[in-house]
Amino acid sequence: MTTMLAAAIGSIAWVALVGFLLYVRQTPEARVRKRMLLMINRAESIREREKKLEEASKPKVELRKTLQLSFYQRIVKPIFNAIEDRLLLLTPSAIVAMFEKKIFLAGKQGVWTVQRAAAVWVLSIALGVFLAFLFVQRTDYFITQQIIIMIGGGVLGGALPFAVLSSKIDQRQKALKRQLPEFLDLLCVSVQAGLSFDGAVAKITARMRGQLSEEFKHMQEDIKFGMTKQYALTQMAKRCDIEEMYLFTTSVIQAEKLGTSMAQTLTMQADNMRDRHRQFVKTQAMKAPIKILFPMVVFIFPAVFVVLLMPALLSIIKSLGK
Repeated sequence: MTTMLAAAIGSIAWVALVGFLLYVRQTPEARVRKRMLLMINRAESIREREKKLEEASKPKVELRKTLQLSFYQRIVKPIFNAIEDRLLLLTPSAIVAMFEKKIFLAGKQGVWTVQRAAAVWVLSIALGVFLAFLFVQRTDYFITQQIIIMIGGGVLGGALPFAVLSSKIDQRQKALKRQLPEFLDLLCVSVQAGLSFDGAVAKITARMRGQLSEEFKHMQEDIKFGMTKQYALTQMAKRCDIEEMYLFTTSVIQAEKLGTSMAQTLTMQADNMRDRHRQFVKTQAMKAPIKILFPMVVFIFPAVFVVLLMPALLSIIKSLGK
């Protein structure tokens, strides 16, 4: 027994001695590599444990976030989005392209979506047909006349969204034409004072409000995202879609390419825009007498006739009564 115990202790001591010698003979690089592997394995195990805990707690977090949303965001909005996707399938591709162009010209890219516009178009057609159906139910028209009336209701319902978008585009273009001369005057003064074109635009847009200021801010954001100035100006002119903006962007691009004086170019453009705005105001003033004729005939002339002729009519009625 004593011999076996002494042999076991001797073998353990021999293994320990050999292991110690091997450890001592290791190079410092091997020790560092071994420690790095241990640290990497420990970090990987910790990361796996945290990932498992995160996956276990993720449903609870998502449920908590979902419960924090309002009733509209949790239930109503997803239903509306699903309806819009279904109605988009019923819209022809040509109508979708027209809505894209209209929304682009109206400056509502981030506010209105093509899916919602298409859904409104389909619902408007359905509403027009339904109202026409209710109307023909109360009449004694022939079946062909009823069908024509219902088709007309659908056509009017389909044209209503386009009419609204066209009205928005017209209002926006009028606002751009009205603000452009003032913006160019400020831009010309700023450039003549020593600022660069981009610096002057940044200064003016920081203090000016309106459709034109938003367009120039959009142009600056496009340049920051890596778009060239020429392409950004061209896209801004396409969004505005007015002749004055096309002339302005073309002159600025040519000045940038040819290296001419930007201040002189902007001065010429400001004078040109002022002249065009003056001519536009004169044209609108010349149209005023024709536009006011209808309200005068409908509302003013009857009141004048009543004031002037009523005493004579009353006297004639009294004399005839006697």
